[in-house]
Amino acid sequence: MAHRLSSSDGPPEAARACARRLIVMTRIPAPGRVKTRLIPVLGPDGAAALHAALLHKTLHVASLHSRQSGADLEVRFTGGAALAADARPTECSVIWREQRGTGLGDRMNDAITAALNEGASKVIVIGTDCPDISADDLGCAWQFLDGHDLVLGPADDGGYYLIGMNEPEARLFAGIDWGTSQVLQQTLDRARRLRKSFALLPVHSDIDEAENLVVCRRLGADFQDQLPQKCTGLLSVIIPTLNEFDQLASTLTPILNCRNCEVIIADGGSTDGTVELARELGCRVLAVNRGRGRQMNAGAALARGEIFLFMHADARLPANFVEEIHDALDGGAIAGAFRFQIDQAGWSLRCVEWGTNLRVKFRQLPYGDQGLFLQSDDFFRLGGFKNWPLMEDYEMCCRLKRHGRIRITPAAIRISARRWVRFGVWRTTLINQLCVAGFRLGVSPERLARWYAACRPGSTSC
Repeated sequence: MAHRLSSSDGPPEAARACARRLIVMTRIPAPGRVKTRLIPVLGPDGAAALHAALLHKTLHVASLHSRQSGADLEVRFTGGAALAADARPTECSVIWREQRGTGLGDRMNDAITAALNEGASKVIVIGTDCPDISADDLGCAWQFLDGHDLVLGPADDGGYYLIGMNEPEARLFAGIDWGTSQVLQQTLDRARRLRKSFALLPVHSDIDEAENLVVCRRLGADFQDQLPQKCTGLLSVIIPTLNEFDQLASTLTPILNCRNCEVIIADGGSTDGTVELARELGCRVLAVNRGRGRQMNAGAALARGEIFLFMHADARLPANFVEEIHDALDGGAIAGAFRFQIDQAGWSLRCVEWGTNLRVKFRQLPYGDQGLFLQSDDFFRLGGFKNWPLMEDYEMCCRLKRHGRIRITPAAIRISARRWVRFGVWRTTLINQLCVAGFRLGVSPERLARWYAACRPGSTSC
């Protein structure tokens, strides 16, 4: 059986214990110094508490894996003294060391090089931002290192949550734009230039931004003390906004008069007074990253409702919208939306209405402007929206269809005619259909969003 290490910063001789070394890189939870991008929505203490929960979960998985696999476990920390004794894992002994180096690349390279110099033949490094990492991921990583020089666990934000190596290579960490969406691609490009073979693990989410908190809500009990919990009977209305001052009051007033209803405004950087107005009206306002998918995920992650309703800021709900929602979901539907209606006269707009409602009836594909509602448990179980700037509603409805029926209510939601009036009915319709066609042909949502914005110059709506 492999010898276990019980001290931190012991001499190198004591560390030559096992052919495998699993290293966890972390910061000591301290308010204002960890998860800083979450401070606007959680506050300094809340962000630190979430970091502590992520750290605890990671150490639990890592220590159990260490005990079962025989790998040595090392924690490289920064930001203060090591964890208090009662917060440390008890499943196995752990090497505790402070991180060394001037940047993330230097610190990882130092940890990997030290472990290899101390006798390990394979080293895996993980952070604490990925709550979905599992013993299976770690086991696959060791297996990949039997036949490859490098293994990486891609994160969906363009970084990576795991890196494994079997020999030191400082050049792999030099010149990387850490903290950006280019980290994984730059690392892979560097590996190719260095003629290093590599393998990739499944993609997981890192918890860095408010929209990523959907992952934590899906995991439930692990984060029940750090994030809101479901309140039975409550409806959460989640509205993404970007400069919607002129529309917001008429949209919100009927909703705010309803009992057992909370309104969350997920704002993407409004400059026209939208935020101030929403707060005056009694809404909870979250300042989050721009993009409908990101905004709606962030709002949902911090909502308390048993049911979620996602709607646009220029929509007007029917008077009996609460009853319509409950009738649809109580009838066994996985999700629902409202019948589509535009708030202006004109035969061309009636044609748009007719075509939209016909599509929804036969294809079960409502768009986000029809107000999409579903049980919050189902939302988190399915992983929420994709963090996309466009097509997030289309993709979500395609996913929902695979799990049940999407019901359309008899009552209509009234949508502002402003985009059809401003850009033309047929032009707007054509642009929308081309976006759908492009998406189905494999064009990325980011590229479609750039084209969509170019086709609608001057538009500031989210």
